[in-house]
Amino acid sequence: MNMDTMTLQRDTAPWYKHRWPWFLIAGPALVVVAALITLWLAATTNNDLVSDDYYKEGLAINQELQRAREAGALGLRADVMRSGQNVRLILSASGETPLPPTLVLRLTHPTQAAQDEVVEMVSGGAGFYDGKLNADLTGRWLASIEDPSGQWRLQGVWQADSEGSLSLQAKAKK
Repeated sequence: MNMDTMTLQRDTAPWYKHRWPWFLIAGPALVVVAALITLWLAATTNNDLVSDDYYKEGLAINQELQRAREAGALGLRADVMRSGQNVRLILSASGETPLPPTLVLRLTHPTQAAQDEVVEMVSGGAGFYDGKLNADLTGRWLASIEDPSGQWRLQGVWQADSEGSLSLQAKAKK
């Protein structure tokens, strides 16, 4: 080959005018942007699933179990129904156990503590209790019914937007 016939073409454009360097830079740049977004989300959102005082909550488990055993010893059973924001509860007990004039219905959201509700249920006689919710509920909730003195408690999972009622029954003492 002759040098006269072969001409070398040199690219004299600067690097930033070519597409390949930008293509190679795009991957790491996207990772940096995603990391900054993740850091911002972690810093600005509240994680209600993580307890600040897990040790104290662990110590309270035995007290909670005792309350469930007490409800079993009394033979308590409850049915919870709702219509809109109105809640009706029917409580029955085995034997001659006197029913309290008021009850506390706690509705705890599994992931968003700001939505939790505490409803005071007032007796209408013959084991019927009525109360009113602050907001219309949908989805899955942990429901607990307890006496005002905190001696017993019934617990269960409630699908608030279902048509049926929630039935709670304490297990008998073993």
